[in-house]
Amino acid sequence: MTPTSTTSPIEVPDEGHAHGAGAPRQLRLPLDPLLTLATIGLGICSILTLGVATREFVPGSPHYYVDRQAIYLIVGFVLMLVLSRLDYSRLRQLMYPIYGALILSILAVLVLGHKTALGAQRAIEFPLFSFQASEIGKVFLILALSAFVVSRSRHLRELETTAKVMLAALVPAMFVVIQPDLGSGLVYMAIAFMLLFVAGTTWRQMTGLVALVVLAGAFMLVVAPAAGVHVIKTYQVERLTAFLHPSTDSKKQGYQQEESKVAIGAGQKTGRGVNSTQIKGSYVPEDDTDFIFAAVGEQYGFVGAALVLSLYALLIWRTLRILVMSKDLFGSLIAAGVVAMLMFQVFVNVGMAVGIMPITGVTLPLMSYGGSSVITTLLAIGLLQSIYVQASASQAMKGRVYRY
Repeated sequence: MTPTSTTSPIEVPDEGHAHGAGAPRQLRLPLDPLLTLATIGLGICSILTLGVATREFVPGSPHYYVDRQAIYLIVGFVLMLVLSRLDYSRLRQLMYPIYGALILSILAVLVLGHKTALGAQRAIEFPLFSFQASEIGKVFLILALSAFVVSRSRHLRELETTAKVMLAALVPAMFVVIQPDLGSGLVYMAIAFMLLFVAGTTWRQMTGLVALVVLAGAFMLVVAPAAGVHVIKTYQVERLTAFLHPSTDSKKQGYQQEESKVAIGAGQKTGRGVNSTQIKGSYVPEDDTDFIFAAVGEQYGFVGAALVLSLYALLIWRTLRILVMSKDLFGSLIAAGVVAMLMFQVFVNVGMAVGIMPITGVTLPLMSYGGSSVITTLLAIGLLQSIYVQASASQAMKGRVYRY
């Protein structure tokens, strides 16, 4: 009789192993090269842009912001590599602890957070860094909701599943809006919508959700203020509506967008480099965070802006590719949440800079200055890399089984 092969589908024989032929070794696959390239490219663009935009922010320390951003990128990249080597599927068992950590971290900011001059309370200040729970909460929410949807895999098209997913996202989103951080709250809801879409929620339910969002927006921006009830702060309403009539509000809430458009236009084809006047002259507020795309436009012009947008297109394309190739529903949902986070933030942030979207305080992933934002994005990319590695290993093992 011909002996049956006993080669494990999880291990690959290493014929040249020092301890003898046939000794097994674990299959080690590289990271997604294009996803990694886009990540590194955006990190480099961030450093180069901040180098000019923040040079005069701290007298006597022209590299203060650049050095800190470089540290954030390095720490985040190391965490991305570590996370890419872990089996993401194990996180599914931690659904409730992860969701609990999300809620507790946001509540901790409301209790212990440092208040800014405008009254916002978005982060807890530590000696060397500040912790913004609403940022890391994006990854927590993606993991928790993905695990919950998988647990309801036999009831994905039921209204109960849709309601529970939206409620689970709405609770932390409302706590974040209270800080106030409207931008992150909107990202939370975008993540929930994408997960439901990928999970196969019916079009009737999705249409109903869109209608509810439109009604809620009309209530907060029009009906409630007219009745003397302010669900969100007055200045937030003004910022949300300023882009609709920029010329009549150019000295108030529309000031940032008007100056941002001037800066981008001044960059023309190839940019003004270190000779940028709008950015260096501090005409564009928050040009290191919310309006960093204006700094890219003035410093590097159309060419630089196109390069940055191309890197985002590459990043999003690879995320969608990983969504499709994932070995299980949990991995696909995680990738869906990440792509929703990235697409929403890029579209809204760039839209703010060019004047076609309201000002919501959404940062530009990997470009805007800030440790919480940078590390959160790199953690999300680490999850994508883990899904890629696991999917590639699964496909490779299937190929070996077929050959045997």
